[in-house]
Amino acid sequence: MRHTTPAVGLDATRARSHRRRGWLDWAGTLSRAGLAVVWIWAGLAKLTDPNGAVLSVRAYRLLPEVLVRPVAWGLPYLELALAVLLLAGIASRIAGAASAGLLVVFMLGIASAWARGLQIDCGCFSAGGPDASAGTTRYLGELLRDGGLLLVCAYLVWRPQSRLALAREPDQNTVMGDR
Repeated sequence: MRHTTPAVGLDATRARSHRRRGWLDWAGTLSRAGLAVVWIWAGLAKLTDPNGAVLSVRAYRLLPEVLVRPVAWGLPYLELALAVLLLAGIASRIAGAASAGLLVVFMLGIASAWARGLQIDCGCFSAGGPDASAGTTRYLGELLRDGGLLLVCAYLVWRPQSRLALAREPDQNTVMGDR
C-alpha cells in the first residue's frame, strides 16, 4: 500500500510558500524604492551643482585632471538612470548589481581618502571637497551607510522579484508546478 500526502497538507504548504514569496516581493519593492531615493537624492544634488560635483571628485585626488569633469558631470546621470530602472522595476537584478558596483567604487574612494589622511566631504548628497571637520567618525559613518546600501543591492541581485514592477523578473525559486 502506497502512502500519499493528503491534498490538504500540500495545499497548506503551497499557501505558506505563496505568503512567504509575497513578503519577499514586498521586501524587494522596498529595496528598489529605497535605493532609488538614494540615487535620486545623490544625482540631483550633483546635477544642480555641477561645480560642486567637480570639487567633490577632485578632492579625492584619484583621477587625472582630464577625467575629473567628465566623471563629475556624468555621475549624476548614471545615478538617475539607476533610480529610474529601480523605480520602474525594470532589470532590477542588473540595476542592483550596477548599484553595488558603484557603491563599491564610492567605498574604495572614501576608504582611500581616509587612509591618506585627506579631510574631505564625500560629496555624496551635496557639494563636497576639502572639509577640515571631516574625520574618522564621518568616514566610518559613510562606509557603514554604503555598506548597508550594499546589502540592499545584494538582496536585489539575489532576489529581484518585487511588486509594482513594470517588468517581471524570472523567479529562480519557483517549482514548475507551483506557479
